[in-house]
Amino acid sequence: MPISTVGSSNNSSGFTLLELTIVLFLVGMFSIVAIPHFSHIGEGGLQHSARRLSWTIKYLFNEAALSSREHRIIYNLDSGSYRAVVIEVDGSVTNVERIPEEIKLKQGIRFMDVTISGRGSFSSGEIPVRILPSGWIEGSTVHLSGAENQILTVQFNSLTGHSERYEGYREF
Repeated sequence: MPISTVGSSNNSSGFTLLELTIVLFLVGMFSIVAIPHFSHIGEGGLQHSARRLSWTIKYLFNEAALSSREHRIIYNLDSGSYRAVVIEVDGSVTNVERIPEEIKLKQGIRFMDVTISGRGSFSSGEIPVRILPSGWIEGSTVHLSGAENQILTVQFNSLTGHSERYEGYREF
């Protein structure tokens, strides 16, 4: 006697763990790309430049810990730009995959100077800041200036990679 399957369903509904993982990964990747582009709406160029610099350093801080490789942010104070590099296992230097080769400050914004703990203050040239995989970044303070003599101080914490922004010129 044959067994009838009419009226019953053996189809299981829902998603597998792999499918959910892929979706969460994609949402995370889209967030990394989209949030920096939309979150600056309504803010000035000086604040936007400081926020983007802070995001870049925090990203590099996390990447250094996850990849177990030293990363660096290299400020070009003369051109008003910065770039991110990673030190490979063989000692070679390559660009960080998800960060453009060079990030320029917004129009009218410039670096006044960069102060690095134990190394001093710099107002011209290319200045590298090391970000180690052990969870440490060279403590640094960046002074940005914008239109109408606006000045913004951005200080980076050595142990967390977090930044604090202050109106005006502050020394730490």
